[in-house]
Amino acid sequence: MANKLTDALVMKRENAQPCSVEFAFTLPQDAVKAETDRVVSYVASAVQLPGFRAGHAPMGLVRTKFAGEIRDELRNRIFSAAFEKLAEDKALDVLNVNFKTVPEFKDGEDFSFTYVAVVAPEIKLGDYKTMKVDVPLDAVTDDEVAKRIDMYRSMYGSYAEVEGTAQADDMLKVTYKSDFALPEDASASLKRQAAAEDTFLWLSEPEMIPGSIAALTGAEKGKEYSFEAKYAKDFREAAMAGKTVKYTVTVAGIQRRTKLTDAELAEKTGSENFDKFKETIVKSCEAEHASKRRETASEAVMKKLMETAGEFELPQALLDSEIQRELQNVARDVVKSEEDAEKFKKELDSHRKDAEPKAKEALRRTLILRAIARKEQIEVSDAEVEMQMYAMSRHYGCKPKELRDLMEKNGSIDELRMDMMNAKALNTIVDKAIAD
Repeated sequence: MANKLTDALVMKRENAQPCSVEFAFTLPQDAVKAETDRVVSYVASAVQLPGFRAGHAPMGLVRTKFAGEIRDELRNRIFSAAFEKLAEDKALDVLNVNFKTVPEFKDGEDFSFTYVAVVAPEIKLGDYKTMKVDVPLDAVTDDEVAKRIDMYRSMYGSYAEVEGTAQADDMLKVTYKSDFALPEDASASLKRQAAAEDTFLWLSEPEMIPGSIAALTGAEKGKEYSFEAKYAKDFREAAMAGKTVKYTVTVAGIQRRTKLTDAELAEKTGSENFDKFKETIVKSCEAEHASKRRETASEAVMKKLMETAGEFELPQALLDSEIQRELQNVARDVVKSEEDAEKFKKELDSHRKDAEPKAKEALRRTLILRAIARKEQIEVSDAEVEMQMYAMSRHYGCKPKELRDLMEKNGSIDELRMDMMNAKALNTIVDKAIAD
């Protein structure tokens, strides 16, 4: 069925421009009629009308009652056939396709339409298969292992009351109040940020109250301290963002975490003994070093690939999309209130100008890796995409189906597949580039 349509379609290549080609398709009226008849037969076999056995309704009645469904199915078949015909040209890498104008059927006439195809530019890849990058693998040091173990000693240790003055990383039992005027609709978390009784305050990053570490290091039990907290513009509580708030804190107690002994640490971590725990730490550090080496190698490989490719034409439609993505990232970082949103809109041209170089760099990277993936016939299967979405759903704490539905709705599944394919292409080169 599809092959008949593909053969019947007449395709002409027109208005070729850098990264853009128009393809005019024409399906002769006799082929339109023949395919319409096939669609009507298909619909008739699948529906049941009152008074008729399934598949035995008169064709004329089917044509009348299901005219819209028949037209939609006919369009889908013709457009799918057009994609098949485009795909016959293996040298053509189509990135995106849109209609030049919305096509309409006219009785007794040929069916014509034009696709505007965004195509990948020609890119110089060079001899990437023999590329080498010199990225040494850093050895794990005794000092590094000792610091990591010391971190675990503290992490698994318990807090105990201490006398004297407060030190960094201590936990203080405090009552605090501030001069912040709470709005009538203040949330529970905002109220806790402004004032609290008999609560705990850690002298470690990230600070619950900005400036508390500097103000309360050296504090003593039973004494009162005052300081100013300067909240960042992107603070999670929008009502306090960018404001300076004065706090008064009364220290009711000081607790310090006791570090575990070797035997206690082994027991807490479920290790057979301390030596086994230390082996685990060494292996963990080695894995981190290998990961860091690979990340550095990937950056070096990508830099060489981009230098070899040089400058090349970028599809404007894709560049616009990439700029928009960069702007969304910026907006997420800076817009925390309606006031920020208005300011962002006023400065949109400036933000766009700043975003364009990053967008160009990201698009160049994508197109280079896509060209390599195409040349190496690297693909990403549906099963691999599903596995990745499952992992993403666990990371974001949602159900896999919910994530899939969202990604289908916003059209990001194709982007995910592209990102995975490009990652495969880069990993293939990096494997060879750092092979010992």
